[in-house]
Amino acid sequence: MLEVRGLHAGYGPFAVLHGIDLDVAEGEIVAVLGANGAGKTTLNRALSAVIRPTAGNIRFEGAEITGAGHDAVVRAGLIQVPEGRKIFPNLSVRDNLLLGAYLRGRPNRARNLARVLDIFPRLGERLGQLVGSMSGGEQQMLAIGRGMMAEPRLLILDEPSLGLSPILTEELFALIGRLNAEGLAILLVEQNVVQSLAIAGRAYVIEHGVVALQGDAAALADDPRLRAAYLGLA
Repeated sequence: MLEVRGLHAGYGPFAVLHGIDLDVAEGEIVAVLGANGAGKTTLNRALSAVIRPTAGNIRFEGAEITGAGHDAVVRAGLIQVPEGRKIFPNLSVRDNLLLGAYLRGRPNRARNLARVLDIFPRLGERLGQLVGSMSGGEQQMLAIGRGMMAEPRLLILDEPSLGLSPILTEELFALIGRLNAEGLAILLVEQNVVQSLAIAGRAYVIEHGVVALQGDAAALADDPRLRAAYLGLA
């Protein structure tokens, strides 16, 4: 579904990614792990056409999208829920959700809205509420729901558990599992190593803009290199 080969990207003269190879197959959860500054968000921005790669190729469902505009990427069904949620605090829950279907999914807005509210019943109770008055957990639900309004073929979740309590984080990962069980492919970009590896089928660990480790998520969880670097275990 998603094929990334030799991806280089950065900001002006500052290179961040140095030849990333990555694949996501239809219907799987793939985790991308790494510390702050490793290059995870730059990878997401390159995949979503927020920044233009300096080298390498990105193919999505067989089509070359390297250098395509972000509107073309969204219309293809590659949808990102960005770090920090990037919702509109002075708009209502309903308006935020409907904006998710601006470029893709507009003909099915009513059906998709009903599905989102079935997944997130709390949002249904707050459709007229201004988003800025919601809790962090509710705002994250809204951000994911807005992404679902665009009928994603592949959903990129960038640090979805950031700032959430342990209980809300558990709820979030259960939700991610439910979405995947319904057939949605997910690229999960996280610092939460333990829970990400528990839910993903495969994983990539990025360090200094390169893939340092990759493979089966369960095997990586037991890899002494990852355990030492990220879990503080020998």
